[in-house]
Formats: sequence, C-alpha cells, structure tokens
Amino acid sequence: MPLVASGRASLETLAALALEQHHVIPADHRAFLHLAQRAAEEPAAAGFFTMLAEGEELAAERLGAFTAACQVDDRRLQAYEPLPGCQAYPAYISWLALNATPTDAVLAVTANFATWGTYCARIAEGLRSHYGFTDEACAFFDFFAEPAPALDRQAEAAVEAGLDSGRLDEKRVYTYGRLLQTYEEMFWTSLPGLT
Repeated sequence: MPLVASGRASLETLAALALEQHHVIPADHRAFLHLAQRAAEEPAAAGFFTMLAEGEELAAERLGAFTAACQVDDRRLQAYEPLPGCQAYPAYISWLALNATPTDAVLAVTANFATWGTYCARIAEGLRSHYGFTDEACAFFDFFAEPAPALDRQAEAAVEAGLDSGRLDEKRVYTYGRLLQTYEEMFWTSLPGLT
C-alpha cells in the first residue's frame, strides 16, 4: 500500500489490485447478507450487516472506473485467476459469516474497517497525485475512506446490545480481529510488485 500511495507501484500492480477487488467485493457482499440473516434476533447487528452489504453494492458500482483506469478490459477481467493470499481475507469473512456470533463479527469487522479506510484514503491520494487518476477512477477508494457515522452508530448499538445480553465474547473477538488484520496484510503482500 505505501508503494501505491507514493507512486512507486506499477500499473500492472494497480491492475492486480482492481482484479482482486472484483472477487473480494461480491464475496463480502454475500457474507454480510448472510450475517444479517443470522442476526434476526439481534436487530442492531442485523442492521449493521445490512448496511455493510449495501455498501459493498455501492463499492461494486465504483470499481469499474478504477478497473478501466488500470487498463483492464472485460476479457482480462473474465480470464483473471485470483491470488490465494489476496482471497484469504474474504474467505475468512465468509468463515465468520458461518461460524461467529453476529455480535462478535460486528466488533472484529469494525476494527478492521478502520485500517482499510485509512489505506483507501492514502491510495486515493496517491492515485490522483502520482498516476493522474480522475475522481471517478478513485471513487472506489474514496467511498471506503469517507467517515461513516451511521455505520459507526449501528456498530456501537450492536456491541452494546451484545454486552448487555452476554453474547459478546471478547477473547473470540480479539482472535477474529487479529486474524482479519493478518489476512488484510496478506492481501497487500500478495499483490505482485508490492513485496
């Protein structure tokens, strides 16, 4: 990520980032929808994951402009084989969707999103200043970099409800969060040209 932010990553590396996101976004969208369904008895958690799923839909709409700016056409997009290290993060989000209590997943995901948002802000700035990408091409990253106070309030309500009901397990949340951060780092180190 620092190489993208400083303009030292190649266009090919940026293309790989775009191509990987075409696999991450739909996987996360489905996982968040599943978590929302599982949280039927936890309205705040269900609302949080519904908002995340809606956000993934908006992000998917913005991803195309970034992909085009990276000179990736539809043929290349369809032929691309994702990298295992880049897909470990969405695979773990899917694992959480199947195995974690929704409240635990809320806290783990929220902690990781703060890191992701910071990365996206730096990438958007780097894309504009070093690569000459337009606002439209940077909109995918701008979306995740923007503060989301409504989402933060929903997460807080879900965690509060989990604490009040005894459904929140701090030890498990720490483990989930640590693994998400590790898989996030793995994503970046797996992209060609960033290691």
